[in-house]
Amino acid sequence: MSKAIDCLVNVNMGDMKDLAWMNRVKEDYFKAGDSFLSSPELPQLLGDMDARGVERAILLTNLEQGGDGDRARRYAAERPDRFALGVGGVNLLRPVKSLRKLESFVKDHRVAYACVGPSFWGDGMYPPSDAVYYPLYLKCCELDLPLCMNTGIPGPPLPAEPQNPIHLDRVCIRFPELKLCMIHGADPWWDVAIRLMLKYRNLRLMTSAWSPKRLPETLLHYLRTRGKERILFASDYPVLSFERTLGEAAKLDLDDEVRDLWLYRNAKSFFFDRLEG
Repeated sequence: MSKAIDCLVNVNMGDMKDLAWMNRVKEDYFKAGDSFLSSPELPQLLGDMDARGVERAILLTNLEQGGDGDRARRYAAERPDRFALGVGGVNLLRPVKSLRKLESFVKDHRVAYACVGPSFWGDGMYPPSDAVYYPLYLKCCELDLPLCMNTGIPGPPLPAEPQNPIHLDRVCIRFPELKLCMIHGADPWWDVAIRLMLKYRNLRLMTSAWSPKRLPETLLHYLRTRGKERILFASDYPVLSFERTLGEAAKLDLDDEVRDLWLYRNAKSFFFDRLEG
């Protein structure tokens, strides 16, 4: 069994069960069962990880969350050997106070990355090339903090165009120091995402929320060849289980080195080495 680092795990999904748009994603997009909108307790999460060889995971939290209700922060504090945090919730339209809060949060926690979803901001009015993102880009560069950004058509009924990865072309030109990772794949713009990764050394792609057997052959070819060090694994658990994603990953036509890079070593170098250096 290959060891893995899961780069995106949602332990607060149960808190979203009353959101109409999330239920649409569950029922219309994923055709999922009740586990989709569940929040595992720490023993269950560790048990599921151990059963499938998941050595570490990055748990999503939000700057506006906190207290005992935020499982991600509690679990990361209890088991820093197993977890780091991915933090969202930066206010792009009122950035000064929010970015000060982000900087303070990064100092006090093991934060692997910040994250933002362009389709979720301002009714999709702001693609990543818009200046409203610039303070966040600058702060991430100052903190040497990777930034994860949703790409591809989103599951919720939101404008998709802001998540076309072509917008990252200008971002990578203007902020070459920014460590940037596209998350949730790049469907239907996989070829654009691959071409961008050929151009920019600090750009990565995460296969979160994608069943490995559904990944397009163009991405798998890139993973086997020039993209060995550019693609990172994630399940988006409990949206997809460790059992399903890692079981399907084991069946893909990949050699052992490529599989190990995708499932483990790329995440370690991009997210964890700066935390443990």
